Amino acid sequence: MSSNLQMKILAKETAIYGVSSIVGKFLNWMLVPLYTYVLQQQSDYGIVTNLYAWTALLLVILTYGMETGFFRFANKEGENAQTVYSTSLIALFTTSLLFAVACVVCQVPIANALGYPAHSEFIALLGIVVAMDAFASIPFAYLRYKKRPLQFAALKLLFVFLNIILNLFFLVLCPKIQDWAIIGSWYDPSYGVGYVFVANILATGIQTLCLLPAIVEGFRNEHGLPTPDSRQLFSGKLLKQMLRYSLPLLVLGVCGIMNQTLDRILFPFFYDGADAQAQLGIYGACFKVAMVMMMFTQAFRYAYEPFVFAKHKDRESVAAYADAMKYYIIFSYMILLGMIFYLDLLKFIIAPSYWEGLKVVPVVLWTYIFQGIYFNLSFWYKLTDKTQWGAYFSIIGVVITFALQAIFVPRIGYMASAASSTVCYLVIMLLSYLVGRKHLKIPYDLRRIGIYTLLVLTLLAGYYTLAHLLPINEWIKMGIGTILLIIYCVIFYRLDGKALIKKK
Repeated sequence: MSSNLQMKILAKETAIYGVSSIVGKFLNWMLVPLYTYVLQQQSDYGIVTNLYAWTALLLVILTYGMETGFFRFANKEGENAQTVYSTSLIALFTTSLLFAVACVVCQVPIANALGYPAHSEFIALLGIVVAMDAFASIPFAYLRYKKRPLQFAALKLLFVFLNIILNLFFLVLCPKIQDWAIIGSWYDPSYGVGYVFVANILATGIQTLCLLPAIVEGFRNEHGLPTPDSRQLFSGKLLKQMLRYSLPLLVLGVCGIMNQTLDRILFPFFYDGADAQAQLGIYGACFKVAMVMMMFTQAFRYAYEPFVFAKHKDRESVAAYADAMKYYIIFSYMILLGMIFYLDLLKFIIAPSYWEGLKVVPVVLWTYIFQGIYFNLSFWYKLTDKTQWGAYFSIIGVVITFALQAIFVPRIGYMASAASSTVCYLVIMLLSYLVGRKHLKIPYDLRRIGIYTLLVLTLLAGYYTLAHLLPINEWIKMGIGTILLIIYCVIFYRLDGKALIKKK
């Protein structure tokens, strides 16, 4: 297969994976207005924010790097890919089942420890959800290994659509038709936020059932027969090798996800007020408003990574990494300005009772920008096989986040949660850059990046000065923001836009 054909296949598959992921995240993002407008209390959304932060962390722990381990050993010379698959399936099924059972049996003490004594069933429901998601990571990896991107994307989007439909059914439709005998016999309007988790477990369960054909393939031979023939269904020796490879990745993964979720996990423990869940709900909802930046970051990665990795000459590769960084920052700043300038429109995504927390949105936007820059910088330790540095940076980030939250959350509430994440990624971003210079010299255009950074800060300073000093309404503020955004776009076009168009 020619190199050009390989790149075309890579680009096609990347587009499918990328679109499905971005569309899925966007549709899930649209659940935010549903929750904030429909759920009766801010504390209800606080419960959703806190528990889903825990599930994100637990999912990384429960997969313990086996997804990456599967890819490594399935493509390793001398290994039987089907044995690798079935061994991975059995291992993940065993640990996931044990976790689910533990959550069901110990739901009361866990719920008491997390501050949800009245709803221990939430722990059981989400425990089962996390267990199913962890187990499903291997069949999904298998679909990618077998080059079935359409099936992968379809199943991922199936979950999203089911979850949305079930949320609409339980939270919007059922309250209107609860007088119907078939609905009223089981529907409890006071259960409220609990139906969010019920919808999740139903959607996850259906997705897992749809994965059964891929799961069954793990226990068939190369001829499709339900017998292992000469291969082992489970190899303890192989599992030890996979764990030896995967467990270090677990440390990196746990620290990485903690940097992303620790602000919402720790908040109820550090906040002194009686309204901790309500405050967390406000923070969680406003945090979601800023996720447009995260979706852009992911879209950029999906679009640019194939181009970067297609470069086979050292000089071209280095130049591509530098260009990727510059254009990521340029377009991130554009999104940042647009979201801040039009925040008076974006705020309607969430209910008015949550608007007091909108001040965290600019802070969270900067967090996502620093996170994206850090990702771009991570190429140096990936290319030089010095991935231990990724673990070091992540651990430093966790320590910073924990310390800042412990000190400042009791004093200033959720603003400290937002700021701690921003400082975390700013520090590890700078550390990665400074350390990376010694191992892989990439000629980042720091001068041009500095110009854009100064430009953005100047435009923001001008906007906030005019907005706060002059007696103007929201529409005039957005008009001023539009002019400032146009100024940024014109300067970008003059400096780099023309060159980017010519490259295309």
